[in-house]
Amino acid sequence: MGREKPETLDVTGLLCPLPVLRARRKLDCLNEGDTLVVTASDPASVQDMPAFCSMAGHKLVIAHEVDGAFIFEIEKGLAPK
Repeated sequence: MGREKPETLDVTGLLCPLPVLRARRKLDCLNEGDTLVVTASDPASVQDMPAFCSMAGHKLVIAHEVDGAFIFEIEKGLAPK
């Protein structure tokens, strides 16, 4: 079961591939079903984060832009074997 309060990760100011790498590292520390909210400023993250989630087995719950920041809510999936 997921945590009640999501973990957060602010990667604003970082460029590809760092936002995805930092998100992966943070997700590695979470349990299946936990949520991570990532805030990024790199426009490439709009394509990179969904692709990462798909390849890694995580669920991209929502992605949106707020005041120039890209917000991604990711639910950790089952760890690949």
